[in-house]
Amino acid sequence: MYVPRTIIDNMWPESEKTEELLQGARQGDDDAVNELMERHRGALNHLVRLRLDQKLQQRVDVSDIVQDVLIEASRRLATYLEDPKMSFHLWLRHIAKDRIIDAHRRHRVSAKRSVDREQSMSAPAAYDHSSVQLAIQIADKELTPAARATQEELALRVKQAIEQLDEKDKEIIEMRHYDQLTNQDVAQELNLTEPAASMRYLRAIRRLKTLLTGGNFDEE
Repeated sequence: MYVPRTIIDNMWPESEKTEELLQGARQGDDDAVNELMERHRGALNHLVRLRLDQKLQQRVDVSDIVQDVLIEASRRLATYLEDPKMSFHLWLRHIAKDRIIDAHRRHRVSAKRSVDREQSMSAPAAYDHSSVQLAIQIADKELTPAARATQEELALRVKQAIEQLDEKDKEIIEMRHYDQLTNQDVAQELNLTEPAASMRYLRAIRRLKTLLTGGNFDEE
């Protein structure tokens, strides 16, 4: 079976430099803390832009949420460093998730369904490069859309197909392709072994491809 590569290479800063800056932060180096936060600003911006509801983005600036995440991370950094139970970028992702959910709660006045902290983050926006690339790679590898209208149609098809998946399949595809988490990250987040996380991902991709190509799910 064809397995798509991750869409955006190295969305999260490389871990070796991050560990170096974390060590500086442990030693009280304020410059290391500032550099640590700034190195992750771009990844957080990408994450929030994809996860925050499109309509809400007309009223809420993505950069403001990212700034709130970084301020909160700076405030809680000392506690994290005392007992880091997860990698730094996963920890930041949790803070970002909470900020996105809070934004939805504050601003979605006429929402049809409530959003609570037990639910996953908002589905990706209807049009984004990641959705287009995911559609191309798993549904039609020969397709190279040039027109924006075609790209928007592909992205919308992906979004609609992802929404039809069950929560486990939806969650792992969004984590891998929109949050750019590695299989190791996903395993840690979902409390799975790495082989189990990989198998869940492959099954979810197979089901997504089936939806996009109009087939039927294989029997498990």
